[in-house]
Amino acid sequence: MNDRIGVLIAVLSSTFGGTAAAVTRYIVGSLDPVTIAAFRFGIGVMVLLPLVLLLRVAVPRRRDLAGVSLLGVMFFAVFFVFYNIAMGYTTAARGSLALSTLPLWTMMVAALLGAEPLNARKTLGVVIAVGGVAIALAAGLGAAPEGAWRGDFIMIGATLCMAFYNVWSRPFIARSSPLGFVTVSMGAGAVCLVLVASASGGFMATRAFAAPQWVAVIYLGVFGGAAAFFLWVLALRMTTPTRVANTMTVNPIAASLLAAVIVSEPIGWNLVLGLIAVAAGIWLASTAATETKK
Repeated sequence: MNDRIGVLIAVLSSTFGGTAAAVTRYIVGSLDPVTIAAFRFGIGVMVLLPLVLLLRVAVPRRRDLAGVSLLGVMFFAVFFVFYNIAMGYTTAARGSLALSTLPLWTMMVAALLGAEPLNARKTLGVVIAVGGVAIALAAGLGAAPEGAWRGDFIMIGATLCMAFYNVWSRPFIARSSPLGFVTVSMGAGAVCLVLVASASGGFMATRAFAAPQWVAVIYLGVFGGAAAFFLWVLALRMTTPTRVANTMTVNPIAASLLAAVIVSEPIGWNLVLGLIAVAAGIWLASTAATETKK
């Protein structure tokens, strides 16, 4: 039961992540990649920290702080700077499609590190889900902007950071709490991002902001930062890294739907067919343990 609840939580997290991709596409022309990430996770930490103090949840132990901080810098700073760079080249749909290769990376990393064995059912579920994303977005690939392939490859390479984060973070989460872990790790990444953005003058661009731009950065912080990643680490505590990562295939669907509204990115009629395949793949991978026990 915990496995399935964990998968549902991860689906919600991936939905927030997908909408954040569309919002990033909207704001990427107004801010540089580092400053976007600084706003996203600076606001995210400001939302999460009061909850940590109010609820008095467990935070990483002193001996874990270095590891948790390094994971936070690797993921929330390094990964998301490259994520934002990628979104400057490609569309929300294509960038999220590249990001949806995360289950494959996570399976390989988890197997390499001995954290999670592979099995045929789990692998088939991931392949079906990723294939569903490809079908859902196929109609829009031909209309991609010139040079979009650069963003796609940057995103695929950066996704490796997230795969290692998924696998390496689990023992730290188990020794603290999902909320405490994500707040400390996000805080470490946010400190680096804010320092770099301040030194480079990135925040100066906000002088020209109107209400829509402020709404965008606040949404990124609250939903794309605090909510999405608290739910992500909560899911990692409840189920395996590969099952959590498999829900990333929801990300491009959410990104495509919102990007069609706010930045007029086209989507194809075959979205429904892709959604069915995505749902089937997630179900197949998330029920692998049940089938194995039989």
